[in-house]
Amino acid sequence: MKGIILAGGSGTRLRPLTSITSKQLLPIYNKPMIFFPLQTLLNAGIRDVLIIVAPSNAGDFLKLLGSGKEFGCNFSYEIQDKPEGLAQAFLIGENFLGGDAATLVLGDNIFEDNFSEAITTFKSGGRVFAKEVPDPERFGVVTFDENKRAISIEEKPEHPKSNYAVTGLYIYDNTVVEKVKTLQPSSRGELEITDLNNVYLREGTLDVAFVAGKWFDTGTFESLYEATQFVRERELAKT
Repeated sequence: MKGIILAGGSGTRLRPLTSITSKQLLPIYNKPMIFFPLQTLLNAGIRDVLIIVAPSNAGDFLKLLGSGKEFGCNFSYEIQDKPEGLAQAFLIGENFLGGDAATLVLGDNIFEDNFSEAITTFKSGGRVFAKEVPDPERFGVVTFDENKRAISIEEKPEHPKSNYAVTGLYIYDNTVVEKVKTLQPSSRGELEITDLNNVYLREGTLDVAFVAGKWFDTGTFESLYEATQFVRERELAKT
């Protein structure tokens, strides 16, 4: 199992903060944002991690994270010249993966849960994680049958069929790259992760688990503030 952190994009919703730096380098209380998704991978024993960054901030990530030796792992870096969908991460990382399974975590997602067991017990297919939210229209929305089995996933629907959002943590087997290559860009010109998930769903190999603890998609000022407050309270509770 290899890990990918997608930390590209321009962070337009967080300007002017992101006018001079990457969103994933902004502070969440006492750490840069990217430390939190990185810890999600490290907790699961993943030691080979690809970090995908925008060209304008590549040097800053390298200066902060280095080779990975400090973290007990190996970091590789790739440039995302233009953000063209989350599923693009697997095409960028094809050589890095080398036919291995992959856990993708978005560089602006912060989780309270420890996903070590969910990652280490993964065998095949795909596994994503859903969380009930008040604003599902901002995300990929998963709908379940009466047995809590996923039956559909829609990308940012105007009228969501449920309140369960697909969070920014995805685990896929070694067929993921070939599956992404079959996708067509959406109307937004992007390779949608929802379309990838639906490929696995149609195959009957997509497992949808649930996030029990807090989850922050820190792409807005409000969520950035809430994540900082949460981390601050957690850190102070340790002292």
